[in-house]
Amino acid sequence: MKLLHTADWHIGRTLNGYSLLDEQKAAFQQILNIALEEHVDGIVIAGDIYDRAIPNVDAVTTLNEMFKEINIEHHLPIYAISGNHDGAKRLNYGRDWMEYNNFHLNTLVSEAFKPIETTEVQIFMLPFFDPMDVRAYYHQQGVSEEDTQKIHSIVDAMNLVLTDMQKNFDPNKKHLLITHFAVTPNKEDKIELTSETTSTVGGLATLTADQFQMFDYVMMGHIHTRFASPSETIRYSGSPVKFNVKEARIKNKGKGVDIVEINNDKITHTFKEIKPQTDLIVLEEDWDTLTDPTFYKQQPIDNAWFAITVKNFDRSKHINVRAQLQEIYGTVVELDYENIYQDKQDQTVQNISELSPDETVDQFFHSITGNDLSKTQKQIVDKIFVDLRKEK
Repeated sequence: MKLLHTADWHIGRTLNGYSLLDEQKAAFQQILNIALEEHVDGIVIAGDIYDRAIPNVDAVTTLNEMFKEINIEHHLPIYAISGNHDGAKRLNYGRDWMEYNNFHLNTLVSEAFKPIETTEVQIFMLPFFDPMDVRAYYHQQGVSEEDTQKIHSIVDAMNLVLTDMQKNFDPNKKHLLITHFAVTPNKEDKIELTSETTSTVGGLATLTADQFQMFDYVMMGHIHTRFASPSETIRYSGSPVKFNVKEARIKNKGKGVDIVEINNDKITHTFKEIKPQTDLIVLEEDWDTLTDPTFYKQQPIDNAWFAITVKNFDRSKHINVRAQLQEIYGTVVELDYENIYQDKQDQTVQNISELSPDETVDQFFHSITGNDLSKTQKQIVDKIFVDLRKEK
């Protein structure tokens, strides 16, 4: 059996107000082409299909066309789960009749215990869940409230769910899992999260690889880089598109998908790269370098988006900075500064609770411009605060 493993499509995502829909469509076409060239037996989408629980109309229409092209036009099975960004109950709509066309979609804990069966493989599909979801499920199964209250953490919930999934294993088949969580190799290891969930929310980073050892192979979503994979058999595919500057900073580590081949004696994975239609380039240079033709003419200024940090920058000497940079580079999706006064500011800044309102404004003005308020400016600030006190 051969599967294409992808995840974290986040259809409908924007980058600082810029729509990524065209980028997502271009990445999808490459994913589909890879699937057809590799003659896969199905496409796995391991969660975060949409970017939000209630996607906009364009996102819904786009995803519908993608699914139609995969499943109806090319007759490829789909094995998909919901992630933490998806609206589980909304996404679940139509699930029953989708299965008649080999479109398998799990969004609820209750759906995870029955595997999809082939002659050689059992595919278990476990969507993202919160410990409260597991409490509710087991309470519905007749477990006492006293016992369900013992499910305190994501670790408790996951161990319970995986144990019950294992009860349905066929010992004569390979056991695959599709799921959507942050998993580390062991309790001591930490991974660099490039999803939108911090390492502490819901205890996500406390899940470890050993909890999934009963499975022959695990196809993961949630972390946007494949380099966070905790082992050779527990793999993240990563997202197909760069969604933020943090991801764009990862040099020479392109986006893509995994081709997973399941044979009698082993399971292997092969990475297939996806080329960005419009790349996201991070530049962190001083103003003179950024505006130097010998530098900017080396950049893909007609074929990329730019996230620019101006280093050692004195804002008081420049106006219309974004306009000037966009004239040179085109689309600047993010603009930041490293202030030349930052070091001095870090050394002299006081606890804001110890400052008067006038001093707070003065310090903020200095941190931005490097200059103190003039006598006239101080008089204006003082008058504003006097007027505000009168209103109280």
